[in-house]
Amino acid sequence: MISAALSALVAVGITKAANPSDATKPTTSYTIDGAEYRTVNLSETDYPDFTYAAESAVDAVVFVKVTVKTNQQYNVDPFWKYFFGIPDSAEREQTGSGSGVIIRPDGYIVTNNHVVQGATKIEVTLNNNKVYDAEVVGTDPATDVALIKIAAENLPVVPFADSDQLRLGEWVLAIGSPLGEQLKGTITAGIVSAKGRSMPNYTGEFKIESFIQTDAAVNPGNSGGALVNKKGELVGINTAIVSQTGAYSGYSFAVPSNIVKKIVSDLIDFGSVKRAKLGVAMSQVDEKTAKEMKLSAPEGVYINEVSKGGAADKAGVKQGDVLIGIDDTKIKTPSGLQEKVNSFHPGDKATLKVVRDGKQLSLPVEFQDGEQATGTVAEDGSVAFYGGSLKAADPEKLAALGLKNGVEIASAGNGKLANAGASDGFIILYVNDQPVSKPQDVIDMAKKSKRAVYIEGVKSNGQAAYFGFAKD
Repeated sequence: MISAALSALVAVGITKAANPSDATKPTTSYTIDGAEYRTVNLSETDYPDFTYAAESAVDAVVFVKVTVKTNQQYNVDPFWKYFFGIPDSAEREQTGSGSGVIIRPDGYIVTNNHVVQGATKIEVTLNNNKVYDAEVVGTDPATDVALIKIAAENLPVVPFADSDQLRLGEWVLAIGSPLGEQLKGTITAGIVSAKGRSMPNYTGEFKIESFIQTDAAVNPGNSGGALVNKKGELVGINTAIVSQTGAYSGYSFAVPSNIVKKIVSDLIDFGSVKRAKLGVAMSQVDEKTAKEMKLSAPEGVYINEVSKGGAADKAGVKQGDVLIGIDDTKIKTPSGLQEKVNSFHPGDKATLKVVRDGKQLSLPVEFQDGEQATGTVAEDGSVAFYGGSLKAADPEKLAALGLKNGVEIASAGNGKLANAGASDGFIILYVNDQPVSKPQDVIDMAKKSKRAVYIEGVKSNGQAAYFGFAKD
């Protein structure tokens, strides 16, 4: 009797699941107290069929070929060098490749900064084998995002999705050109393995630690390619793999589309990234802190320090607060906070949700610029200058270099100064042909210039060098 009853129940279950009218109804699970905690959509469209996503997105993913000029050093005997004029080095061309994603029909293409960095020539091959020369619109090394453009119209595009809505275990497709042009338009499938992953090998002023991790097969050449959802929408730009061999070994990482969308919008509208800054030092909330703060779970960001005069300070955030949300977005980790803040522009307003003394507070905040304005003096006495900072050169250092006067670049930073070729420790001797001896001289000369700033000086090793950049 029991066996028969079980058989009947199983049969009913199979019949019910196979019924199309029932399969399209969403199933919702509840906790004991009736609170919803998970939803599962059992519609037929949620079964893994990737044909629509693949066919709609593949034509908007391109092959990117770059040419880079490098200097090859020779170990030349001084005798042969002197009598036969053999050079110490020779310039040679090297080629590399990656992928890109068309985001606008008028030729704007997203790729990785490391794909086009230092390129003297960029060629883009569409999926229909048409080849175009491309130019760099702008780059952002901190997120490894670059924007290039070709002279073409009516191109297929991949629309942006909201990467915040990605769920763990959701199916995604990686599209690109692994291992070269012969394999362009390759499509691989996987799931979202994790969100908010950090890449420990990157060091920079604006470290982005919010990569999407997937197990879709990605190899060298996929860099800059598309990560799309089942609707064929862009959820990320494939950027890196973690492997001891340099080839795919089960892990790949992508920059979330919400970050990419903001970066490329800035590059198109302003020519550079306008990065918002909250002004806090933070750490992950652990179980001990959660108990002390009377939190329901060890989630959120513990505020270790608040920068004086920063956006968080002006909003009323205090050291020891736990930040748990911005607007309607829950903040569970420091990487999640970074990702959310990077979706804002300086001057944007939002509401911070913090827990203090067991109570939740809502604090209005206005985000500040990630770069201090030129001329701002920091606590250590350095002076902000186009994304970097200047300081009076140490007299002993000047003497060692055989110099009497000069201004040292304390930090090249990650903005216009660094992009122009500046380096930490560089000694500025002239700005627009005028000698300088203190940071204010540099700022004054730059302000007088109507269009560009031209800087001459020596590197920290004493080698003469120069660079320049256009003013905003």
